[in-house]
Amino acid sequence: MTLAEPTFGAGGAEPYAGALRGGELLYLRDARERSTNRVTMDVSRWNADADQADLTLLASVTGPVLDIGCGPGRMVRAALGLGMQALGLDVSPAAIAMAGKLGGVYHEGSVFEPVPGEGTWQTALLVDGNVGIGGNVPALLARCRHLLAASGEIVVELHNDPRREEHYLGEVVDSHGGTSAVFPWAEMGLLPLLGLLPALGLRRVRSWEIDGRSFCRVAKA
Repeated sequence: MTLAEPTFGAGGAEPYAGALRGGELLYLRDARERSTNRVTMDVSRWNADADQADLTLLASVTGPVLDIGCGPGRMVRAALGLGMQALGLDVSPAAIAMAGKLGGVYHEGSVFEPVPGEGTWQTALLVDGNVGIGGNVPALLARCRHLLAASGEIVVELHNDPRREEHYLGEVVDSHGGTSAVFPWAEMGLLPLLGLLPALGLRRVRSWEIDGRSFCRVAKA
């Protein structure tokens, strides 16, 4: 991935920014198959407080926490509420602005750019489908590994189909017909993720499902 490539949510006027303000549904689709929506995203959930699945996840980790693709910052605020240091990272100016108003500390930028505290994060979060950032899961996990402290872990939210592995050029559309720029994206289930870990110097710590969501914690091998 190069920094010049379009990225989910990077534009200030694209559907994601509008949906954050209005709490609307968004639809992720493969730009080659525009007649079918692959993922329906309930932006109101991202704007809300952390739910039980989020809190269960955070109860199993320690800080400091880096939330990659933090959106409006619900995981950052929940981590702070549990007494952990936390930083939210997002390319979306609209998301960072909204998150800052709601509370917490945030950095606008890509995970593939310099990130505050590199090499010191105990937990890196890739939730809400953010394992797809950049469309190259091995590259994203390798970058996250670099951001971690020696004993650090990555928490990945996965596709519910454990065999899923898809890489494609995606676009986000809203109910009004607004369409984002095309960007590289990926979907990953547990089994292909586990297959990637050894070559990346990572290992599974724990995997679990809760409230219809699938997660895996990985650490440096």
